Order: sequence, then structure tokens, then C-alpha cells
Amino acid sequence: MTDQTKRSLLKLASLGSLAAAAVLAGCGKKEAEAPAQAPAPVTEASAPAPKSEPLKIAFAYVGPVGDAGWTYAHDRGRKEVEAEFGNKVVTSYVENVPEAADAERVIRDMVGQGNKLIFGTTFGYMEPMLKVAADHKDVKFEHATGYKTAENMRIYDSRTYEGAYMAGVIAGKMTKTHTLGVVASIPIPEVIRNINSFTLGAQSVNPKIKTKVVWVNKWFDPPKEGEAAQSLINQGADVLMQNTDSSAVLQTAEKAGKFGFGWDSDMSAFGPNAHLASAVINWGPYYKKAVKEVLEGTWKTEQNWWGVKEGAIDLVSVSDKVPADVKEQVEKIKAGLKDGSFVIWKGPIVDQNGKEVLAKDQVADDKFLHSINWYVKGVEGKVPTGK
Repeated sequence: MTDQTKRSLLKLASLGSLAAAAVLAGCGKKEAEAPAQAPAPVTEASAPAPKSEPLKIAFAYVGPVGDAGWTYAHDRGRKEVEAEFGNKVVTSYVENVPEAADAERVIRDMVGQGNKLIFGTTFGYMEPMLKVAADHKDVKFEHATGYKTAENMRIYDSRTYEGAYMAGVIAGKMTKTHTLGVVASIPIPEVIRNINSFTLGAQSVNPKIKTKVVWVNKWFDPPKEGEAAQSLINQGADVLMQNTDSSAVLQTAEKAGKFGFGWDSDMSAFGPNAHLASAVINWGPYYKKAVKEVLEGTWKTEQNWWGVKEGAIDLVSVSDKVPADVKEQVEKIKAGLKDGSFVIWKGPIVDQNGKEVLAKDQVADDKFLHSINWYVKGVEGKVPTGK
């Protein structure tokens, strides 16, 4: 092989090596320069919605949830809120909160736990709630049975006097002694109004009716309630009503062979022989309205007073002992309260001293009803003054 031939072969080999290197280099360059897949641009439409926190709601109860009356009824309303709104809300409650300075501490603690809607379910929480509301404008406060409001606190109530009146119609027909008895809690217009309405209902079917009252000065105290009921029975009352929170009055009537009514919730199971009917409150409709307004940002300060018309008050579990014509009369009254054709507080009405408080055909407005601090004719005794 000549030198020229060797050079030619070496040249070809060299050229082949260069070509192969170039191919490999080109492949390496492609892999190195291929850009990584860019993430899709984040837009308002594609961005995940921020997870909204549930509305935290707290309830302050004056009694135990097992009182079978007032607090039990409120707690049923709380449970209706949970069922209605599901994971949009988280509810909690504190029971047995006294109507005293300690109420303010409890309500402030509720705020501290992040609750943005707080319900105070008794009259005595009004002033403590006002103080806390003034310090926490970002929290909504709802006060039951009161009369003072603030920019972030409103009031709500139920027309319990409507249930008392319907119970009175039955009582007036069922009594044999023409003497009714009421175990009363605290002497505020709400309770006095219920005593009077019960009496007016009974007098509408039995003009001979007189009503005796024993005050226990507590909302929930079963022993005192039972003692008061027995005292009324000893004074000749054979049909009892109450404006207290336990079932003790009905149970006392059961033991004594007398009649009675459930109050705030259906108490028929506590005295099946004595029970004539139960004047109940359904807080669910109002609580659902209030929560819905907070969730939607439409909540505003106002006064709400709901009754039969709004589904907040009813008379239920009427006993078979009550004659059919009396049941029918009660149903007509209930229908009239619902459509506005029947009015309970319509003159002429006089107080126990014979003074006319409503002239003939005059209808009481809510201001009048909220200021009642006297007994109607037929109620015996004096309204406690607290002095």
C-alpha cells in the first residue's frame, strides 16, 4: 500500500469520525435545548376558588337543653340550622348561663372563639350583649325577648301570648271550679301578657273565670315550680298553666288528678292524663332566616316578633278529653291568627280595677303589648314590682 493510499484511507476515517461526532453532538443539542413544558397560565377562571370558612354560630342558653321547655325549644331551632345549612355553618352552645354579670363573660368568650353570629336567648342578656356588641362591630348579635338594639345587634321574639290564649279557651271549657292557676317566672311584660291572654281566652268561653298566680322568680327551678303548682291546686285551681321552663307544673297536675298544659314544647309525655295541649314555640324558621341573611350579607338591625302567622307559635297534641266543638273553635282561632282575621287584644278590655285599657273595637299595637304591667279583670293578686 502506497503512502498516498494510506493518507486517503486515514482521511476518509477522519471524515467519518467527524460526521458521527457531528450527529451525536446534534442529538445532544436537541435534548439540551428542548424547553420544558411551560405551565398553563393561571387565570381568574381557572384558579381554584379559596375555600370559604364555615360561619361560626354560638347560642347562650339560660337553662339546660334538657329542660323540656324554653331552652329545649331553642336547641331544636339550632339543630334545624345545622340540618338546613350543613357544612356552611358550625354551631355551639353554652347552657345554664345566668342572667347576671357572668353572661357578659360567656358572650365575650364566644366572640374570642371566632363566632360571628351570637344568639342570646333570654331577656336578662340584653345589657351584657349590648356591651359586647359595642366592642365587636364585626360580629352580629341577636337578643331574644328584649327591646334594645345596636348597629350590630337586633331583637327577636315569639308571640307566646297567642299560644296562651288558645290554651285559655280550652281551660275555660274544661274547668269545673272556674278557677285557673298560673305558675309565673319573672314579672316582665312578656310573662304578664301571657297570664292576661290565658285569662282572656278562658273568659271568652266562660265569663266566670278567675285566675290565681304564684310567682317563683326563676325561669327554671323544678322544685319551686312544683311547689307553686301545688299551692294553686290547694287554692282551688283545677287547670294549670305555666310560664316557666320545666315540666314540673304538668307533672304536679298529673299527680293531683288535675289538668295542665305543656309550655314552649310538647310536654304530653310528662303528664298524659293531665295534659290538655301544649303551647309550643318553633324557633327554627327565625333562626334559619337570620343565618341565611348573615351568609348572604343582607343581615340588618331590626325587630322581629313572630307568631302563628309565621309558623313560630302553635297549640299541639290537644287531648281527646277536649270536646270536639272546643277543638274546632281553637282551630278557627288559629286560622284567624294566621290570616290576620282574628285579634286577641281587641277592646273593650279592662284591668282588674275596672279601668278601661282598650276601648271597644280598639286593637292593641305592639307598643301597647310590650308595655303591659298590669292584670286584666279576673286575675287575682298584684303584679310584683321588685321593690
